[in-house]
Amino acid sequence: MKFGLVANLHRQGARNAIDTFVRWVEKSHNELILCDNLKEITGNALNYAPRAEMACGVDILVSMGGDGTMLASARAAGTNQTPILGINLGSLGFLTQLTPQQLLPALESITKGKFQIEKRMLLEADASGIESCDSKYALNDIVIDNGPISRIIDIHLKVNGESVVTYKADGLIIATPTGSTAYSLAVGGPIMHPKMEAIIAAPISSFSLTTRPMIFSAEDRLDISITSSGHQAGLTLDGQVMLPLEGEGNVGIVRADHYSNFIVFPESSFYKVLKNKLHWGFSPTTAL
Repeated sequence: MKFGLVANLHRQGARNAIDTFVRWVEKSHNELILCDNLKEITGNALNYAPRAEMACGVDILVSMGGDGTMLASARAAGTNQTPILGINLGSLGFLTQLTPQQLLPALESITKGKFQIEKRMLLEADASGIESCDSKYALNDIVIDNGPISRIIDIHLKVNGESVVTYKADGLIIATPTGSTAYSLAVGGPIMHPKMEAIIAAPISSFSLTTRPMIFSAEDRLDISITSSGHQAGLTLDGQVMLPLEGEGNVGIVRADHYSNFIVFPESSFYKVLKNKLHWGFSPTTAL
């Protein structure tokens, strides 16, 4: 089996986890391709490739780091839909559910075919200048906000061509169920199971008591425009890919045609993660 490795070297324990993985590959007689930024700690004796090219040449992509590394790995997997195993070297690690101590047992299970694939829907953005970005897809969310100027903007939302609402807000988050526990949750959006297919629209600091987050069908098309004049706005994909919006800042958002495939194990369920990492369902006295 051929593995690929993407890792965040700035995370504590990254080097030890990488060394453990490399030694396991050598002993198990599997193959390994490392992201080319790892040459500085592993030398030139191994095989390397740019992150954007790794997914098409491996069976499994291992992502070591925090949720940001996992999001970048999902974009790298792209339309290849290469299964991704997330190893958490960060703090919260909502997407990367396994610890470094669970790495070797997980790898052994994968080589024996004892794992599950969980499909996660992505969003696709259509906006002027999006071609200049390294990706037009988002696993967590697409955010339209007021850019570098901290002022309220008017954001008009249409769904399947029908006018729905104009938000007076700092911005608007369009999130997937996977992204429902990220930025959308911070502004009061609903928690959704990541295997669901739907689209969340959650305003950021809405200047109104009558606008709340809404959930739309995954089959819907959302069209967003900035109707306030003379205000700058920006588009951000997964908090990592940024694009300034010009004029009315028209943005079209639909469900992508492909999925991100996460490797999961029965013992690491979504509900266990909610309880362990967000203390979901705990009373204030219990959580202390």
